[in-house]
Amino acid sequence: MSEEKLKLTIAHLYPKLLNIYGDFGNVLTLKYRCEKRGIDVDIINIDIGDKINPEQNDIYFIGGGQDKQQIEVSKELQKQKDSLMQAANNGKVFLAICGGYQLLGKYYQPNNGEKLLGIGILDAYTIAGNKRFIGNVTAKSDFLKPKTLVGFENHAGLTYLQENTDPIAKVLVGNGNNSKDGFEGARKNNVFGTYLHGSVLPKNPHFADYLIKTALSVKYQKDIELLPLDDTIEINTHNDLINKKY
Repeated sequence: MSEEKLKLTIAHLYPKLLNIYGDFGNVLTLKYRCEKRGIDVDIINIDIGDKINPEQNDIYFIGGGQDKQQIEVSKELQKQKDSLMQAANNGKVFLAICGGYQLLGKYYQPNNGEKLLGIGILDAYTIAGNKRFIGNVTAKSDFLKPKTLVGFENHAGLTYLQENTDPIAKVLVGNGNNSKDGFEGARKNNVFGTYLHGSVLPKNPHFADYLIKTALSVKYQKDIELLPLDDTIEINTHNDLINKKY
C-alpha cells in the first residue's frame, strides 16, 4: 500500500478544557509529519457531551489542564470509559500529557478535595505531592531510536505504576513520575502517558514517528515504513536539550 493512500484520524479529547502549556503542538506535529509524507490526517475535536466512536479514530490525544477543568473532564471520561477502553484494547494509539495522563490511570487524589476517578486504561494512580517539579527532563527509553527523550515537566502529582504498565523511559535528568523510582511516563500496549510538555513531540520526532507508524500498522494490519524527513532542526534542538537542567 503506497503512502499516498494512507489516512489517519486523530481524536483530540476536550481541547477547550485541557489546553495549557501548548500541548496542542503534539497534534500539529503528528499532522505535519504525516502530511509531509502524503498521509492524509483528520483531526476530530471531542468536547463535553460528544459521543466517542472507538473504531473511528486511530490516535487519541489528551492534554493537561487546571484542577477545575480536570474535575470536569474526569466526570465526562466516566461516561466515555467503555468506548475508550475498547479503543485501547483494540490497539489504538493514545498519547496523554500530565493531567490527561493522570486521568488515564485509576485515580488522582488531591491534597484537599475528593478523589478524581480515572478510567484505568493505565495501571497507575496519582497522589498530590507537597513539592512542584519544574524543569527540563532527559530520559532514556528502550523502544525508541534514538533512545533519548527530552521535555519540560511542571507537575506536583506523584504517579506510581502498577501491574502491567511499564514506564516509557528511565530518568537521567529531572524527576519524572514521582522523583523516587527514576521513571518517566507510562506505557501499556499502545497507550502512552507522560509528564513531558514542551510540546514533547516537536523535540522528539522519533517518538512522533513511532506513534504514527504504530497507528498505521494497527489500522492497515501490516508493517508500514515511513519515508524519512529532514529533521535537522528538530534533532539539533533535541540534542541541545539533552542533560540540560532548568
